[in-house]
Amino acid sequence: MTTAVYPGSFDPIHGGHLDVIRRAREIFDRIVVGVLDNEQKNYLFSVEERAQLVRQSLGPDTDITVRPFSGLAVAFATAEGATVMIRGLRAVSDLDNEFQMALMNRQLEPRIDTVFLITGFSNVYLSSSLLKDVCAHGGSIEGLVAPVVERALQTKLRSAPATRAG
Repeated sequence: MTTAVYPGSFDPIHGGHLDVIRRAREIFDRIVVGVLDNEQKNYLFSVEERAQLVRQSLGPDTDITVRPFSGLAVAFATAEGATVMIRGLRAVSDLDNEFQMALMNRQLEPRIDTVFLITGFSNVYLSSSLLKDVCAHGGSIEGLVAPVVERALQTKLRSAPATRAG
């Protein structure tokens, strides 16, 4: 049984992430979505909120595991018994950084391979930062995130200071 881990911040999860998760599920036996808690980052949602939004976006009938983690993604993958780490790519510009991380992960744990999945064309321009910015300025993000994420963003951004959108 092949376990794959898909680590990320997911602040918030959007259609591009969901596309990668669903396609990875067709390839691997078990998928674990790791929601990163990095104390050096300033997240809009807490790690618990982000993990819950991932679960709710995936829907009730999923067999995909969602777990918060901190530290190195490769250590999380090892703890989960994974042999594969999934990374999503939107554009060629993503590849340089992702390639560097994949090589470092291989140095740290040679038994874990990185598999890159290119998001569908309809999601290639999406980023969590862009979606937060659009929502903060009153733009519609309908269809780009799950309805639960759209509502959570609207609620959170209404209660956040005006400068807190990026």
